[in-house]
Amino acid sequence: MFTSAALAPLRESRFRWYFASRFVNLAGTTMAPVALAFAVLHVSDSAGALGLVLAAHSIPQVVFLLLGGVVADRLGRTLVIQVSNVGAALSQGLLATLLLTGHAELWHFVVLSAVNGTLSAMSLPALAGIVPALVPRDQLQPANVLISMSRNALAILGPTLAAGLVVTVGPGWALAVDAVSWLGAALLLVPIRLPARSRTGVEPSMLRELAEGWDFFRRTTWLWVVVLAFGVLNAIHAGGLLTLGPVLANNTDIGAHGWGLIMSAEAVGLFVMTLLMLRIPLQRPLYWGMIGVALFGVPMVVLGLHPQTAWVMVAAFVGGMGIEVFGLGWNLAMQENVPDEMLSRAYSYDMLGSFVAVPVGQLTFGPLAAVFGIQDVLLVGGVAYLAVSLLTLASRSVRDLRRVSTTSAPAP
Repeated sequence: MFTSAALAPLRESRFRWYFASRFVNLAGTTMAPVALAFAVLHVSDSAGALGLVLAAHSIPQVVFLLLGGVVADRLGRTLVIQVSNVGAALSQGLLATLLLTGHAELWHFVVLSAVNGTLSAMSLPALAGIVPALVPRDQLQPANVLISMSRNALAILGPTLAAGLVVTVGPGWALAVDAVSWLGAALLLVPIRLPARSRTGVEPSMLRELAEGWDFFRRTTWLWVVVLAFGVLNAIHAGGLLTLGPVLANNTDIGAHGWGLIMSAEAVGLFVMTLLMLRIPLQRPLYWGMIGVALFGVPMVVLGLHPQTAWVMVAAFVGGMGIEVFGLGWNLAMQENVPDEMLSRAYSYDMLGSFVAVPVGQLTFGPLAAVFGIQDVLLVGGVAYLAVSLLTLASRSVRDLRRVSTTSAPAP
């Protein structure tokens, strides 16, 4: 499975440091969502409170994403990632301390989630845009697969370990591990040196660069069609699976431990698909990607119909396999079809459109569940997720987009 071609990106020293940084960071962040969800439910046992905390993260993330894309393209992606990592270490460390000392209140979660959302807006476009500068272009698929593999392997254990810590010693320790991982990730990026941005003539203003990014976005049909779809899909996923899912688990026999197993099953599906993608060239990245996305709606359907741990674990495994195909396909489509000097800005418009409605889902699914019932809302949300995913394939630019063959080297 691990052929020479599959491991070729690790022969690039800059990619090795980046890969190590991501691995250390992901070791903590795979535990954080489960720990945060049940920490909030411990302080205030309601779907509305959890939705408020999640929205406090996503709203500033949406507001500052475009700025993050411009900053990454102007100042350098490595520097932006390092500064964001240190800030996340401090905010998560403070929240962990409040939880461990018994002083955490709901407003603490809201404020610190907003800080983390802002930092995430700065780092996400940089993280998405840095890989093509670290490896030759013909190694983009194995490089992206290796990153996904490390994330998915850790995600198999992370939620279950976090759930175990929640049950035994409380969620504060899981968040403390996350804080340490952010700091370690920042330190591991220090050896990476990327060339400075080439400057010719007068430096354009940030508004001009934002306008250039928008012009590219609106002229690239496959880009805006998929982003428009994900504006709806992410709202359903955030409001349904991520907000109502833990609440339903908390109120049924699934419980915190069962929810951790479900999240781990999803991660197993992701990991299995990364192994397959080391062998299978993805020549129609968005066609197969959107079919994979449709499978990600299956866990919500199963939760709505039959909320039993074993059945939801199977659905989560299938959904994880599907969303991994899309994740790889989307990164390849972006990294091979968007000019490098525009890449972080293009990713920022992608993320803005994809995340803009997430707070709507987080804030509305709780009240909807109070009126119609959690299971009914999850079932309708899951069916809508499947329908929107497959509808994108009506666009020829999405279903016909193919890989760009190139062997160009990364920046020297």
